[in-house]
Amino acid sequence: MTGSSKGPLAGRVALVAGATRGAGRGIAVELGAAGATVYVTGRSTRARRSEYDRPETIEDTADLVTEAGGHGVAVPADHLDPDQVAAVVDRIASEQARLDILVNDIWGGETLFEWDSPVWEHDLDKGLRLLRLAVETHAITSHHALPLLLRRPGGLVVEVTDGTDAYNRDHYRNSFFYDLAKTSVLRMAFSLGHEVGPRGATAVALTPGWLRSEIMLDHFGVREENWRDALDRVPHFAISETPRYVGRAVTALAADPGVARFNGRSFSSGSLAREYGFTDLDGSRPDAWRYLVEVQDADKPADVTGYR
Repeated sequence: MTGSSKGPLAGRVALVAGATRGAGRGIAVELGAAGATVYVTGRSTRARRSEYDRPETIEDTADLVTEAGGHGVAVPADHLDPDQVAAVVDRIASEQARLDILVNDIWGGETLFEWDSPVWEHDLDKGLRLLRLAVETHAITSHHALPLLLRRPGGLVVEVTDGTDAYNRDHYRNSFFYDLAKTSVLRMAFSLGHEVGPRGATAVALTPGWLRSEIMLDHFGVREENWRDALDRVPHFAISETPRYVGRAVTALAADPGVARFNGRSFSSGSLAREYGFTDLDGSRPDAWRYLVEVQDADKPADVTGYR
């Protein structure tokens, strides 16, 4: 089966690695809404949960992709296992004979990093596990998936991280291990740009803003329907965005015939919203990273006027 015959990505095939929840799910659903066939991978299935022990599954994500208008295919995979990743790519090659979009969104480190903990105090096993989940998985996936993506010109690789290149270059990000992981993913996009660009593809790094993921909403004790109730405790959360917003950023890039002009560069969902004109689900256009620098980091009162 293939995706919808309608939409800007009709006939296109995507692999969203790490699509169980959060940004990965939002990206997969928006690619489906644009008509793509989307293979979604992760470790949390209806039969078995990952160590997160959360209810979201890749099957749920695949169903949402199909409901949005595409064709979702759930494939369980641990992206630390090269054989499992190779099997995913072999399946896509067998069923579709093409791969147009690769989204590396594998993460899994929310419970592994310790805020503001120096490297000598940070739990070493957790720190090294974080690096494996956030960096090694991306390398393994690109190694196996890119030969298929490069069979046709015009392929797109999106490395999903936290923070733009400009922001992370000048700011310490939470801990040694977290900082290293997120900055490494930015550099991956730059390096991949040099490797795939001459071969007809484009690689970019992309960061959402303050994401209203399932985990973040649970942390604040709210749901998407009443997320503003969290503003009494965390006023700057007013700049937050849904996972579908970064999904619309990926879809805009994938549908742009001139996307090669962005090869090797770093973007945020907000910056691409200005470029392409899309909005979040509520019709707003949050620009979280500009807000972070100009308001939150500047110790100004929370005020999203002019930022969404």
